[in-house]
Amino acid sequence: MTDSKPPVMSSSKSYLVNALYQWIADNNCTPYVLVDAYARGVEVPQDYVKDGQIVLNIAPSAIGQLSIDKKGLSFNARFGGIPMDIFAPMTAVLGIYARENGQGMMFEPESEPDPGTEPPTGPKLVSSKKTELSTAKKTSLRVVK
Repeated sequence: MTDSKPPVMSSSKSYLVNALYQWIADNNCTPYVLVDAYARGVEVPQDYVKDGQIVLNIAPSAIGQLSIDKKGLSFNARFGGIPMDIFAPMTAVLGIYARENGQGMMFEPESEPDPGTEPPTGPKLVSSKKTELSTAKKTSLRVVK
């Protein structure tokens, strides 16, 4: 009999963000993402940052060239009429929700993995309670890590 370790899986966060984005858009709602604006690698307009976070409207009508993958979320948009390329590493994405009703999912803040360490096993449900967002309305969201 041999001892075999289960395979180490990559984070499922990007898959959840992408699925929730599709679900919110399919229900004719406006998808918003909450981002830790001070996390390493984040490229957002600092004039719109409040309490270290930024809420970004990622509706198809508001942005162009959206990409959601394991590395992060990227798109281009206009802020105050100025075109910008936006990038948020997946570790900086704190949540995704519908503007109209607050339905979506919040994630535990996470840090960049140290080089040479095993990749994260994916988001983990840590609570299902009312969560306060500093720049969004109060709503019932799942908090995962």
